[in-house]
Amino acid sequence: MVFRRRRRSCEVFRRIVGLACVLPNASSRVETPDRLARRAWFSFALTFIFSRALVFLIMSRRIPNLFLFLQGTHVHHLNYGIFLLAVVGGYTLFRRPEGRAAEIAALAYGFALALTFDEFGMWLHLGGSYWQRASVDAVIVVAALIGLVAFAPSLERLESRHFWGFFILVLAVVGFGVVLVVAGAHIGHLVGPRLRELELNSSP
Repeated sequence: MVFRRRRRSCEVFRRIVGLACVLPNASSRVETPDRLARRAWFSFALTFIFSRALVFLIMSRRIPNLFLFLQGTHVHHLNYGIFLLAVVGGYTLFRRPEGRAAEIAALAYGFALALTFDEFGMWLHLGGSYWQRASVDAVIVVAALIGLVAFAPSLERLESRHFWGFFILVLAVVGFGVVLVVAGAHIGHLVGPRLRELELNSSP
């Protein structure tokens, strides 16, 4: 009875964030693209939120400067993401991980992707402010695409009775993205100048 309750609780948690729970006597599961995508999406979203909060705290001098400098050059965290993406890509291509190793690789992939696209505007324009709008828009697009892979039914298994559910899901994701873009524009006008001033007054 207790094991059944634990299994139900684990199943609810797994469906929300896509993370596996360890249960006694539980058989190993074969990882599928949607399960791995849920792990990547969870890691991506969490890393993006944490990165933005950490940079804001450093620029506002509420915590010590944790940025890495090499001979006076600020090494932006997009570089960490690029190198980690290369490592994860090589590992998954050549080792073909399964089970727990695949789960960890998916989490690392989402982590690296967030570090890279968090500064999308800077590597797109080869510079500029950390707070530029292009980075946030890119993160929204990437999160939406991973979310579709994670939570939409597989196109290979899509049957006629699933069509409307899939169509509604796509509309919801698009609508959510539009709301974020519109809201972001208004918020950007309100707090954008303040954030850029904060960046200019912070250490290089």
